[in-house]
Amino acid sequence: MIDLLIAGGGPAGLATAIHGALAGLEVVVVEPRPTPIDKACGEGLMPGGVRRLRDLGIPVAGQPFRGIRYVDGETGRHAEGLFRSGPGLGARRTELQAALAERAAQLGVRVLPGRVGQVRQDGHGVAAAGLTARYLVAADGLHSPVRRGLGLSAPLAPRRRARYGLRRHYPVEPWSDLVEVHWSARCEAYVTPLAPDRIGVAVLTCDQAPFDVQLARFPLLSARLAAAGAAGAPAAVRGAGPLRQGARVRVAGRVLFVGDAAGYVDALTGEGLTLAVTAAGELVRCVRAGRPQAYEQAWRDLTRSYRTLTASLLWARHQPRLAPRIVPVAARLPRLFTGAVNLLA
Repeated sequence: MIDLLIAGGGPAGLATAIHGALAGLEVVVVEPRPTPIDKACGEGLMPGGVRRLRDLGIPVAGQPFRGIRYVDGETGRHAEGLFRSGPGLGARRTELQAALAERAAQLGVRVLPGRVGQVRQDGHGVAAAGLTARYLVAADGLHSPVRRGLGLSAPLAPRRRARYGLRRHYPVEPWSDLVEVHWSARCEAYVTPLAPDRIGVAVLTCDQAPFDVQLARFPLLSARLAAAGAAGAPAAVRGAGPLRQGARVRVAGRVLFVGDAAGYVDALTGEGLTLAVTAAGELVRCVRAGRPQAYEQAWRDLTRSYRTLTASLLWARHQPRLAPRIVPVAARLPRLFTGAVNLLA
């Protein structure tokens, strides 16, 4: 019998498959889209994520970055937090997913085209997508159909405005070896170095408006892109959201959730990819030990810092008096800012 049937062939699903195969489990991935899979993403791997990918034998091409810089979108005032444990990596989502898929194939993981529809389970196994397995891992993204189908999506808090993400690539040389987070009154823009001749700009916002409208709220960044010659080379824009998604549990009988499907606060701290790869390892460890229920607490422990810091920043972001002070306070307290950056690194 299949040990792990994984719904979703993105980074979370493939990382789980690789961890499972390395642990000696029989793993099958079900994914409707061909490789490589692209989606709206900041495309930055924190140092912990880089190390974990290397531990799994996955070489990922990209552009190293040394830390995070917060920038006031109008004045240019900034704060920098450098990593203490090695560089992060700006990596195209498509190249990361392709590298994961290649490693999974090397380990004998089968990837089948299709979708996981109805899920049925009993005390012995799970039936889905015409297959039977000991466990089903839902790695099917932010709006997880498996999570919704099992009635496990948690309701969001009332009056909380939804946030959305938009991403565009620019064929320009990175001007910094840091990920820049530009703050405006209504949104943030993330600039990630991806290659010697490419950067990615991702905007997080509550406003549903075109990318160019959002980018205009950052006059210094817009001017920098124009000076680099990026204005005349528009690229495709990808979007995602609403970003905040709640999950009642991470373990429901023989169904386990990983990556964005396990619940998501926001992309503000850039931890999504690193947490997905790390949580995949915890999930497999718990299953292999015969204690799948232990994954719930392992996930909570693993994501506690991310959930606390991200929720706190989001709360401050939506306070009219506090939001304009985020960058000045970070600049005034560099040790505190560096500590926060390394808490998630």
